[in-house]
Amino acid sequence: MNSKTKVRVICTCFGFAILFAAYGVRLVQLQVWQHDSYVAIAAQMHVNKEPIVARRGAITDVNGELLATDEPQATLIADGSLITKGGQHQIAGLMAGPLGMKVDDVESRVTTKRLYSVIKRRVPETVADDLLASLKSHNLRGIHAEQSTQRIYPNGTMLCHVLGFMNTDGVGVQGVESTMEKFLRGYDGFRFIERDVSGHEIVPYRGQERPAHDGDTVALTIDMNLQNIVENELDDAVKKYKPHGGAIAIMMRPQTGEILAMANRPNFDLNDMAHAEPVTMKNMAILNMVEPGSTFKIVTTSASLNESLRKLDSVIFCENGSFLYAGRRLHDDHRFGDLSVEEILEKSSNIGAAKLALELGDQRLYDYIKRYGFGERTGINLPGEISGVIHPPYQWSKIDITRIPMGQSVGVTPLQIATAMCVIANGGKLMMPQIIHEVRDEDGNVVKSYDPVEVRRVISEQTASEIRSALTKVVSKAGTAPLAQVPGFTVGGKTGTAQKPDPHGGYAHGKYVVSFVGFLPADHPKFVCLVMIDDAQVGPDMNYGGQVAAPVFRQIAEKTANYMNLVPDPNLIITQNQATAPPEHD
Repeated sequence: MNSKTKVRVICTCFGFAILFAAYGVRLVQLQVWQHDSYVAIAAQMHVNKEPIVARRGAITDVNGELLATDEPQATLIADGSLITKGGQHQIAGLMAGPLGMKVDDVESRVTTKRLYSVIKRRVPETVADDLLASLKSHNLRGIHAEQSTQRIYPNGTMLCHVLGFMNTDGVGVQGVESTMEKFLRGYDGFRFIERDVSGHEIVPYRGQERPAHDGDTVALTIDMNLQNIVENELDDAVKKYKPHGGAIAIMMRPQTGEILAMANRPNFDLNDMAHAEPVTMKNMAILNMVEPGSTFKIVTTSASLNESLRKLDSVIFCENGSFLYAGRRLHDDHRFGDLSVEEILEKSSNIGAAKLALELGDQRLYDYIKRYGFGERTGINLPGEISGVIHPPYQWSKIDITRIPMGQSVGVTPLQIATAMCVIANGGKLMMPQIIHEVRDEDGNVVKSYDPVEVRRVISEQTASEIRSALTKVVSKAGTAPLAQVPGFTVGGKTGTAQKPDPHGGYAHGKYVVSFVGFLPADHPKFVCLVMIDDAQVGPDMNYGGQVAAPVFRQIAEKTANYMNLVPDPNLIITQNQATAPPEHD
């Protein structure tokens, strides 16, 4: 063999060696390195990946009453490759009735060559299971179901602003559904299943499966028995007064800051979001900024007592109803002369409150306003809460020191007013409002609990006790809110009547936000309740907190005391004439 031939043979052998080596490497790559990938591809060609839908966590009230839950449902799917010719009409005949559809509509959806054609979504799980069993018994193939859920709110409109709702992607966007999203949302699982030519499952593909993890249950501090009382009375108030700006009621446990009930009007149906107007979805309790009116006088009077500038029986000359300060006159509804600090609250004297504020001075008054929590978010576990507007003293006009004590030139939320009254009711502590009680997993274990949070001490226990005593005089025949009296109980509280600001400047003529915020029983309050009515359609001589909001409070408080099994004192039960005595203006 000559040298050239020998070279050719060697090159040929070397080439075959490289070729076989390449095939060997490729074989190892396919059989070993990429084995799992190709197994998965093969599985996908022969096996369907079906989701295991996780249920979103439920929302309950403090007693476990269901407020929001996921209802198991199914989406019925037609696989046209498995439906025999002529079988479409028979399938449609069996399915139309249970699905509430016309036979022709069902038949048009199952007469398809597509592998995935939706027949109907949101079919109750039991209905879907019965249909599939019926089709199988008739040896009809090509129809299967996919798991799904629908969020259901058993109480419809009740507590809608607190609960909130979800977007089309199933994510909470308002209310507790939003703030507690990380606890409520679950994690979907999946499994691969193989079907025979009839579309029936053969065996799960065990190597590719992940179970679903359901969301946690969120329990609120809300008591639906109290919520029902509040909402019914608010409905009656809206029918009676037809307020253009709506109505709000908030009930709290003053010692802990727990929200027992919260309602707004207008409202909307959580199960019919397609027809909900944007204006109805606003939680005005935390999103409305209002001038508080005379309810704000608790700040100035308590600050004066707490700073030992005055005592409850200290006398202030109230200028016979007209006080000139910084070139502007401040008026009272009546020509008051000498009034004690207690009587300034009882009669709701603007001039008396202004003179107490002048003694305090700008900075101390501002400090107490901030200590009560005004001008900052309360921290409640609801989305979108605003802080309100409390300007620092260097931005005040010359007359602001006399107007702020009567609730003008400040912007606050209804929740801030209720929280401030809790300070008086609980002995001087500012408590963070709580709307969440606890979070539990699917086995009932507590994942997270929410304990009371004391933000700060605002006033001393003695000062709080003295102001509570003075506020009981407000709810008397001589005060501004006799219509808030509850037979058998000593009630304390404060009226508010605030003229609505005009967007173009000044105040709107004849438009008022009226309120009453009170507590019961006065010696050891079990609850604080705020009622606020925005622009009630009543005569000018009736548009006061003591005449519009106070009677609504009375109805709520009387039913609440009965529900809480509070025992009335027979010696305190008043006659009907006393209960309906005309109130002083506030």
